[in-house]
Amino acid sequence: MIKVSCAIIVNNQKQVLVTRRSATMPLPLKWEFPGGKIEENETAEECLIREIKEELNMEIEIIGSLSPNDYQYPDKLIGLIPFICRQSGGDLALKEHAEYQWLYTKDLLDLDWAEADVGVVMGYTIKNK
Repeated sequence: MIKVSCAIIVNNQKQVLVTRRSATMPLPLKWEFPGGKIEENETAEECLIREIKEELNMEIEIIGSLSPNDYQYPDKLIGLIPFICRQSGGDLALKEHAEYQWLYTKDLLDLDWAEADVGVVMGYTIKNK
């Protein structure tokens, strides 16, 4: 199983940051919560802070978590570990993704999500109605 941490970054207007994978990434043009693979000897939280800095030029503070979601793709099993976060520094700059949006919870299900993220989206949506 590939362990991946992801950030549900919420702003002061209670909007959530979502990112769209580039056309050259696996799962091209699918929407996801930003994050990445946990490296050896790294906690899920350390991974998330590192990945968000690398991919989005943002510093984040982790303020909560949701239940992990496992998803079996044809070629790999992903264990997605979601954290609720807020931005604590940096200016958002896309380094890998095609685009981003800040969306209200009610609008999250309108996107074409990467399959591993769907369970996280559902869990967050139910918790934040």
